[in-house]
Amino acid sequence: MIKVGMVSLGCSKNQVDAERLLALLPKGEFEVCPDPARCQAVIVNTCGFIEDAKQESIDTILEFAALKGQGELRCLVVTGCLAERYQEELAREIPEADVVLGIGRNSGIAAAIRRALEGDRVLSFGPKEDLSLEGDRVLANAPYFAYVKVAEGCSNRCSYCAIPLIRGEFRSRPLENILEEVKTLAARGVKEIDLVAQDTSRYGLDLYGEYRLPQLIRQVCLVEGVRWVRVLYCYPDRITDQLIAAMASEPKVCKYIDIPVQHGSGKVLREMNRQGDRASILEVVRRLREGIPGVAIRTTMIAGFPGESEEDFAELQALVAEAKFDRLGCFAYSQEEDTPAGERQDQLPEELRRRRADLIMEQQAPIAFAAARAQIGKTLEVLVEGKEGRRYYGRSYMDAPDIDTKVYFTSGARCRPGNFVQVKITAAQDYDLAGEAVEGGAEP
Repeated sequence: MIKVGMVSLGCSKNQVDAERLLALLPKGEFEVCPDPARCQAVIVNTCGFIEDAKQESIDTILEFAALKGQGELRCLVVTGCLAERYQEELAREIPEADVVLGIGRNSGIAAAIRRALEGDRVLSFGPKEDLSLEGDRVLANAPYFAYVKVAEGCSNRCSYCAIPLIRGEFRSRPLENILEEVKTLAARGVKEIDLVAQDTSRYGLDLYGEYRLPQLIRQVCLVEGVRWVRVLYCYPDRITDQLIAAMASEPKVCKYIDIPVQHGSGKVLREMNRQGDRASILEVVRRLREGIPGVAIRTTMIAGFPGESEEDFAELQALVAEAKFDRLGCFAYSQEEDTPAGERQDQLPEELRRRRADLIMEQQAPIAFAAARAQIGKTLEVLVEGKEGRRYYGRSYMDAPDIDTKVYFTSGARCRPGNFVQVKITAAQDYDLAGEAVEGGAEP
């Protein structure tokens, strides 16, 4: 048996691709192994979104390249966004990579590893559209939650973003196809379904001529075994009344939404090739909070965009102060080649970009702490993830996997990962919450 390890970097959408890659390795010939040091082949599924992510991908590739010859590792496979974007450069600069696959050639992973183990070097690229949006998966995270990718690519053409170059135009999966995957996952014990795409709110427009995310949400909620449905990455100008109504009325939907607003200055947003301004974003936030009582709103922002003036940055700060987002991440602008923003001559110094991003996070901290303290005295349903010392920990509806906060709690009864427990919140520890399990409030 050929033992294969996987390291997947970057976003949840990339993780779905990694899980499909592992499922393409025939059982009986390949064995997925969690310890790369014991593997004959390792797949590095790379991210190429911003400079920091690209550097992490390169460092990881070089780390495994150094292991070749020291143990059992004989085949280093590189795929994902970095391999797709820098095909010739990566193949040339990292000769230790035995296989370099573009995303359109993921289906050939098994044959590529066989050839590499026989001594060939495999460099294979094809149309981005050949990346399959369906198929079996080997879940790489906890068995009780899964990301479900509802679309691939992006057609928004934000001026700072290389995703359309890497992933191609936006293309939705048929609704029936998504539902079949959700049913399969639920039958395997998955309780939380997280719907993801580069722009989830655009779902269905290319296939059906209209936004179909509300209908998709309602259909997913009908699947037996699904307990939570979470929606990630919705553009603020596509938050329709129908979407708000679906999220508010469906009991299984986590009252949580991720809307990447990116900035508060109308001028900067226009130069980003995005819609709206501070007033329109605040209106979306108002509609969400009025239409979905208790909704937790997450956002991401970019500080230091080319030409961002002190006045523009003040608009961004004002948005943070007024919107009081429950969850917020701010990134320093990353100058990406082959993008309109990356070619501009008015780039800000790297130090200033990072300083402005830090200022936004410093500004957000007391807002987030206040939001956490507001939960004291409430009882929240918590999805158990594990135990640290004497305390269990998990996530509430306000917390997406991997990126948000935790709820730590004590319990007189044993709690297993994947169980849902009612927890009374007694304290806020900066971003995280602490509490006690309610007697009789845990699943058997």
